[in-house]
Amino acid sequence: MYTIVTGAAGFIGSNIVKALNDRGVDRVIAVDNLAKADKFKNLVDCDIVDYLDKREFLDLLLSGQFDGDVEAIFHEGACSDTMETDGRYMMENNYRYSLGLLDWCLEQEVQFLYASSAATYGASTVFKEERQYEGPLNVYGYSKFLFDQIVRKRLPEASSQVVGFRYFNVYGPRENHKGRMASVAYHHFNQYRADGKVKLFEGSHGYGPGEQRRDFVYVGDVAKVNLWFLDHPQKRGIYNLGSGRAQSFNDVAVASVNGARALRGEAELSRDELVAQGLIEYVPFPDALKGKYQAFTQADLGKLREAGYRDEFATVEQGVRQYVAWLNQNV
Repeated sequence: MYTIVTGAAGFIGSNIVKALNDRGVDRVIAVDNLAKADKFKNLVDCDIVDYLDKREFLDLLLSGQFDGDVEAIFHEGACSDTMETDGRYMMENNYRYSLGLLDWCLEQEVQFLYASSAATYGASTVFKEERQYEGPLNVYGYSKFLFDQIVRKRLPEASSQVVGFRYFNVYGPRENHKGRMASVAYHHFNQYRADGKVKLFEGSHGYGPGEQRRDFVYVGDVAKVNLWFLDHPQKRGIYNLGSGRAQSFNDVAVASVNGARALRGEAELSRDELVAQGLIEYVPFPDALKGKYQAFTQADLGKLREAGYRDEFATVEQGVRQYVAWLNQNV
């Protein structure tokens, strides 16, 4: 039996492939679009049995090529650019493609674990997996939102596991290829290495400089949750996947700079000391993000805990320090 990971050469997908390998699962079919060829590097230390282009894969799947041969599909493949303005491309790539996979998995009774997004909540200040709190601000968020609605309608009659994960701000190893869509921690590391300082937005949305807050979740924790649900096929539904705590961009910057300083044997500094020394700098809030920016996110983990997941999530201080050490060796 095969385990299929779409978006396998991407950020979260490659971490899931590696986590599967670490538990001895190597009959993995990796599905992706390598038009951006550098993503292949994410799979160099992973074991897979085959690679398929995302279009070739869907055609083969729907034609019956894999009937009876698949244990689970982790569907991580998507256009995750929140600034994408081509709505037709976004809906075809994120919604229609996902729907084809969902239909096949339900027909074949194959476990289907897929990537949703906290972008479904838009400007809401309540992050609970309920329709009343959902209102995406961009077409990316809408593509994820609409698919979640279809899943909700299908779940009552589903005879196999369907699980959607609303990822919050994920950061960690194997996101080098993402460019401007990479995590804040990734950009902070590269800014500090190149310029000797990290740039944050000035105050906005009622928050002071750098005090806008997000739920930052380490990718290692994201992979663990995915595999926990794989091991509990009776669990189904749509779940928030964040750390459950909102931390400021200042927290990320401090952890990033101090992590880099520690690698050089330099002393840890407070935020005020970093600002005073010019190692953290505040820049105007960009016009392009006005009306499209979530200044506060914090996953409500009540439903995830009710499902039985008990492990704790890394804090920014823990996760970023570990990530900076990885980046130092791999960027």
